[in-house]
Amino acid sequence: MTNLSDLRIAVTGGAGFLGSHVVAALEARGCRDVIVPRKQQYDLTSEAAVIRFYQEQQPDIVIHMAAVVGGIGANRANPGRFYYENVMMGALTMEHARRCGVKKYVALGTICCYPKFTPVPFQESELWNGYPEETNAPYGLAKKMLLVQAQSYRQQYDFDAIFLLPVNLYGPGDNFDLETSHVIPALIRKFVEARDHGRQEVEVWGDGSATREFLYVKDAAEAIVLATERYDGSEPVNIGAGFEISIKALAEKIAAVSGYTGRIVWDPTKPNGQPRRCLDVSLAEQYFGFRAATSFDAGLKTTIDWYCRTAAAAAKTVR
Repeated sequence: MTNLSDLRIAVTGGAGFLGSHVVAALEARGCRDVIVPRKQQYDLTSEAAVIRFYQEQQPDIVIHMAAVVGGIGANRANPGRFYYENVMMGALTMEHARRCGVKKYVALGTICCYPKFTPVPFQESELWNGYPEETNAPYGLAKKMLLVQAQSYRQQYDFDAIFLLPVNLYGPGDNFDLETSHVIPALIRKFVEARDHGRQEVEVWGDGSATREFLYVKDAAEAIVLATERYDGSEPVNIGAGFEISIKALAEKIAAVSGYTGRIVWDPTKPNGQPRRCLDVSLAEQYFGFRAATSFDAGLKTTIDWYCRTAAAAAKTVR
């Protein structure tokens, strides 16, 4: 087990939704030397900037979670950007971590790495048995290259790089922009705004049949820190809660908790995305002792309450 409190740890994407919770989890363990590179200071798609980052900051450990991400609409609109920026950030930060003698590199993948028709629950051994779901394949494949790079570098250079596969995340502080957000924050915003404005219907993409698994963001942060402390293997490892819910049931649940009583209108001309998503999470418990601690109902209520408070405060500021 690695004692992280004595090490200098760089968290790329550490100012973002998941990253800020990872930084908080590290600080809770006594880590006082945590670096959060910002894009305006270090553009991680530029090799010159990555070289300068390592020269100036000299981290012992890198947790790489910086990414260009979004929901189905954003993925469809930006496939080239999502592929290029994600693949470049991963390739450059891992290569120069190796060159600079970084002790450990923790790479964050995505559930979008999995083939479109993966048997449920998704097992890590299924990662290469098909092509990802088309709407997010460029993003998923860019992230999947981190696994190839990590395993190759371990084999040739004995470089300690691990690869984690988090499921869809949610929680306070998420991205609620309807153009780029994922499904839970998008639905929360739609239903809360419909409730507040007295709208009688809310339109949702797809037919509601697809299923998803969701992990509360603080649980995901804990899993990443546990893996950083305890896991040094070459196998990819799923991080999730081990359950699935249909988008139809999810929408109905969020509407109920939000206090929205109007109709939900489905638009089957819009894509569903991957048909089913649910992870086998046994390896995370076996390898580094992680089990999700937050129930979905409790996490959802906390997230909705946070959004309502934040939206109300923003409205007062505007007035």
